[in-house]
Amino acid sequence: MKPNFKPQTDLQSIADFAIAHQAENDRFSAFIKEFNDEDIDAKVQELDALISPTISCTDCGNCCKSLMVCLNEQEADRLSSHLKMDRPSFDEQYLEKGSNGMMIMNQMPCHFLQDNKCTIYEYRFEGCKEFPALHLPHFKRRVFTTFMHYDRCPIIFNVVEQLKNEMNFERTQTQ
Repeated sequence: MKPNFKPQTDLQSIADFAIAHQAENDRFSAFIKEFNDEDIDAKVQELDALISPTISCTDCGNCCKSLMVCLNEQEADRLSSHLKMDRPSFDEQYLEKGSNGMMIMNQMPCHFLQDNKCTIYEYRFEGCKEFPALHLPHFKRRVFTTFMHYDRCPIIFNVVEQLKNEMNFERTQTQ
């Protein structure tokens, strides 16, 4: 990574770039599958550790505005208790339940997002804590999901673009 690296944080620029480079990103997804899992994980985690601190999630909040949040029974119990609500009332107000028992928040942006900040931060769900999940092992297993969020998360976008550079990936020439 260049010493004076300045991350791209403009969401419209990121979204436009993602559209213009879809074929390149598809090629990159295939390209990284040829590399050793541990090497890819180490490089992604290194870039994440360098890039994440340079980007303020509360300046963006786009994940909370545009992603479906899944939660489990324990998380729902914990948050409903914190909110001093009984579970049926909590479920009715905040959740959608699938026939398979899966639960998701019933609104985007998230009910608990205010001024790009989580109002229940200490009680947030595991998926929220993990996102964008670049610090976790098995990056290659999550490439599809990573690219689903590439156009909306400045951290993912910048890590992937730097990863392309570090791996000497042959980029598509654009006009």
